[in-house]
Amino acid sequence: MIFHVVPLDDWLSFPDRPYAPPGFADDGIIRCAADEAGALVAADTHFREAIGPVMALMIDERKLDVRVRWGPGPRVHGRINRTAVAGMLEIQRDAEGSALSLSIWS
Repeated sequence: MIFHVVPLDDWLSFPDRPYAPPGFADDGIIRCAADEAGALVAADTHFREAIGPVMALMIDERKLDVRVRWGPGPRVHGRINRTAVAGMLEIQRDAEGSALSLSIWS
């Protein structure tokens, strides 16, 4: 299982297509985290000022239609097919946007 941090509104956009974050066209790579702790670091680093819920997609890399390469963390080389997303965790943040913990999203 690998994790990708994304604002909920971005994930919900274009639900009938494979997911790609803003900036994907620049290099065709989606950066992920190897574990929950890494997802919290990514959220804290890149999404402190995000409006609305921020999620950690739980991705089963065996179900991806594209390749995952490991360098400094897992990198998905292509769009994420939604069938590879096993679930989502909501990133709990404090009033300043700092990532605190993950909780099951329902």
